[in-house]
Amino acid sequence: MSSADSLDTDPSLLLNGHFDSPLGSPGAGDCGSCVASMLEVARLTVDSGWVPPRPIVFLFNGAEELFMLGSHGFMKTHKWHDTVGAFINVEASGTGGLDLVCQSGPGSWPSHVYAQSAVYPMAHSAAQDVFPVIPGDTDYRIFSQDYGNIPGLDIIFLLDGYFYHTSYDTMERLLPGSIQARGENLFSLIKAFTNSSKLQNTHDRESFATTSNEYTDERAIFFDYLTWFMIFYSKRVAVVLHSIPVAIFLSVPFILCFLYSGLRSWFAIFCDFTRGMMFHFAGIILAIIFPILFSILRLLFSGRAMSWFAHPYLAFMMFVPCSLVGLLTPTIVWSCFPLSQDVSGPKSREALSNEARFWGAFGFYAILTLAYLVAGLSGGFLTFFVSASMLAAWPSFCFSVKYFRCHSLRSTVFYLIPLIPCLTYCVYFGGFLAQFLIEKMGMMGAVPPPYGYFLPDIIVAAIIGVVMGWCVGPVIPICGHWLARSSIFQLLLHLTVLALALSSQFFPYSTDAPKRVVFQHTFLTADGNQVVDSSYDFSVVDSNSLAFVFKYAPEVADELHVSSAFSFEAATLSRRETWMALFPVSFLFSRSLKFPTLSDGILKQYKCFPHLSVYKQHIISSKGSRRVHLELSLGSLEEVWVAVLNITGPLSSWSFADNVLPAPETLDGGPPSHICRLSGASHENWTFWLEASSSEDLRVEVAVLDQKLVGGAKKLKSLFPDWVDVTAYSSFISSYVF
Repeated sequence: MSSADSLDTDPSLLLNGHFDSPLGSPGAGDCGSCVASMLEVARLTVDSGWVPPRPIVFLFNGAEELFMLGSHGFMKTHKWHDTVGAFINVEASGTGGLDLVCQSGPGSWPSHVYAQSAVYPMAHSAAQDVFPVIPGDTDYRIFSQDYGNIPGLDIIFLLDGYFYHTSYDTMERLLPGSIQARGENLFSLIKAFTNSSKLQNTHDRESFATTSNEYTDERAIFFDYLTWFMIFYSKRVAVVLHSIPVAIFLSVPFILCFLYSGLRSWFAIFCDFTRGMMFHFAGIILAIIFPILFSILRLLFSGRAMSWFAHPYLAFMMFVPCSLVGLLTPTIVWSCFPLSQDVSGPKSREALSNEARFWGAFGFYAILTLAYLVAGLSGGFLTFFVSASMLAAWPSFCFSVKYFRCHSLRSTVFYLIPLIPCLTYCVYFGGFLAQFLIEKMGMMGAVPPPYGYFLPDIIVAAIIGVVMGWCVGPVIPICGHWLARSSIFQLLLHLTVLALALSSQFFPYSTDAPKRVVFQHTFLTADGNQVVDSSYDFSVVDSNSLAFVFKYAPEVADELHVSSAFSFEAATLSRRETWMALFPVSFLFSRSLKFPTLSDGILKQYKCFPHLSVYKQHIISSKGSRRVHLELSLGSLEEVWVAVLNITGPLSSWSFADNVLPAPETLDGGPPSHICRLSGASHENWTFWLEASSSEDLRVEVAVLDQKLVGGAKKLKSLFPDWVDVTAYSSFISSYVF
């Protein structure tokens, strides 16, 4: 979309989204919502009469769920890929909510444009620290890292992730207003990007980088405040700004010593401040440890992990009271330790204790801010905000003490008022983080027992403990004496015990928060027309194992002839290579089960199965390497989603991916192998070659995923209750040696 006089070489803005959906999902959120937003932006651009000063490329790509094959194809083959000066990638990891800028770069220009133009801003530079460790990926990597150095934004729907990649991801589940807000943001962003003088095509961008001595700010600091406005500052500003709290903390003992004309020792003051910092640090640690211990204790008495999954408020009910107990414990024992300063001096012990606790807590957040900066991370804005707010609250408190007592309610209110903006933001940010993680615990993978059973509860307990440290930690130095009363402690302990009793009454799943089960109808084939073996294979991706499913889905257990005395020790486990069609998602599986079944019906359903054959004579070079020319037929399969080749042996090259081999993979201690995915069905057979560096055999395993179920597999899937979302398909596996 461009003006009539634009040229093909003009720098353009790329707006990218994918139209393919995950296996077994309608894909309304991921990523039908993205396509709808882009189409509406295109319509609005035309109907509004606005002529973009630079071209806008709307890229609707496919095969994103098969590891970004569509965007890879655009960057490798399309004539416009060198004209793209910036991109906006829209994605979804849920069915709505405000869309978060999870990644930005290279450089700080894209995030700066977003900060200036977003109508409903939601962006945290801290997300860039966390996103690389999350088991997921987007087209952003293709455009900005692997096959280009294009500046851009990765904007993702994050909330309501219960339905992400499930059959429940339908239009009815989309959160009202989400697409409207995203559309308004996108329309404003494309205006800002296309009007920017920094929008350059690949050639101009590379030339500018070579000749310019301008400082490149790789990791700017930015965050939104309650989606009202954005705060943005460069890395150079952050180096100065985030160092100020530590400088203040270190200088305060000398300033106080000077103000009191030497009546107070700077060393004694610093020792008390250090003690206050250590006590505050201990409170934060205990605020995390106490919920973790409570979660472990609860699971030892309850047979249900993740009881909070379908009821997020239950997680807060269980872990907030015991987290507060941990946070307040150091305040109780504070009086047992004498101060280093002389309490007979100009200030009372009460005032000196308040001072030591406050500056100790301030020092803790100041050092944490500096640690973020030194580590090269972008999340230090939160602790800096806390430090700055505490610094504003302290003069207010000192002023009130002149008229009221130190521990009076009015003095406490004077301290809290300047903290309100900071505490509000901490609750907003912490609540968003906790909700997001609770939703994602249902798909983070099944870790082997015994630790895997406890892991999700421990993670959620720890995160809520951290959030409580953010939200309540800044008020503890002055308000701790109000909160650490025995009556409040007893109330918190009673609430903890009550939550322990109530939590066992809640079922972890519902139709609004389904459990994910993967069901694979496996066929081992030979010669394209024989079935060697067949089985039903099952796996889960959270801590409640298949035994939990069989217990609460008796119809499924009866169909599979699973008795009430089922145990994994006596069951037949499904090996990881059986799940090759889903590689690398199969790494999320643990203790998958295999149930043998008959294969008579499959021979009536298909004329032939996928098979691999040699279509051209081997070519042997003078160096001893040999090239094997192969042809892959997908048989008569009807709904092929992906074909996966697992190649082991002396492979030195292949005809895929510009003849470049990826890093080898190792499955369960087996030999190194190279894996290639071929997307979808084709009217023609796939032809390719493999090159071996020696005469040693090349072994090729082929797994083809067909979305169609046949025979008793359809009936078995229908027996699962509504609180289970079943991703079901057929997998045809065959092995060859060349």
